[in-house]
Amino acid sequence: MSLRPFHLAFPVHDLAQARAFWGGVMGCPEGRSSDEWIDFDFFGHQIVAHCVPAPAHSAANPVDGHNVPVPHFGLVLAMPDWQALADRLIAAGTRFEIAPTVRFKGQPGEQATMFFRDPSGNAIEMKAFEDLGQLFAK
Repeated sequence: MSLRPFHLAFPVHDLAQARAFWGGVMGCPEGRSSDEWIDFDFFGHQIVAHCVPAPAHSAANPVDGHNVPVPHFGLVLAMPDWQALADRLIAAGTRFEIAPTVRFKGQPGEQATMFFRDPSGNAIEMKAFEDLGQLFAK
């Protein structure tokens, strides 16, 4: 089965900041927009930044020695794309919730991961697997 692009709408408090972060730092081309929202091409998926007064609050869950922000969203990239994005985020001075690292090293589900927030506080996880077959490994 071929995966189809997903759609995700999420809150932001400033569209100019969202445009600079998602379009500039993340490198996501902009699609349609209005005075209240902006579509972005998130590695082939459609995400929409909706301007709202106050973004949702978040909590955290312990995973492999880190406090993982909840809720969060992200993608599984190819390892070279993940590394290029990590390098771009580091060069942009991004503050990481969890810096680029390999989680579950030598165990089922071993993955490269990083967590950071957009300017509105939305938590994002970008991950990659050397072996994509490990995505749902137990």
